[in-house]
Amino acid sequence: MIDRLNASLNVMQQSLNLRAERQEVLSANIANADTPGYKARDFDFKSELDRVVNQGRAEGQSGLSLSMTSSRHIPAQANGSVGGIDMLYRNPTQPSLDGNTVDMDMERVNFADNAVHYQADVQFLTSRLQGLKNAMQRES
Repeated sequence: MIDRLNASLNVMQQSLNLRAERQEVLSANIANADTPGYKARDFDFKSELDRVVNQGRAEGQSGLSLSMTSSRHIPAQANGSVGGIDMLYRNPTQPSLDGNTVDMDMERVNFADNAVHYQADVQFLTSRLQGLKNAMQRES
């Protein structure tokens, strides 16, 4: 019983984590809408959730780390992945002259859709935990 509960809550936790990471990626796309040469990034939420739930996520996994040639360098990550997620480039519907592939309309829609799904996941998790709490309380 506890194993099934743990597995169910783990799926919700991973879903919330991936939604938060996707929100950061979409925010970066929006923030760089006017940056010449910037390539919009995203990832397939469903396939990443399936991968994370089935394979698990290694402890401390945070993408590619860059080499430091001096102790005074600041540690950083490469852009190849975020939190172990393989990032994909977006194919622009209408390329711009400066090489930027951010489509603000698409980014806004994806940002709003992801925010709504995140809120729905939080509501679902809250109601599930409330139901468990009610089931564990004594009846008077």
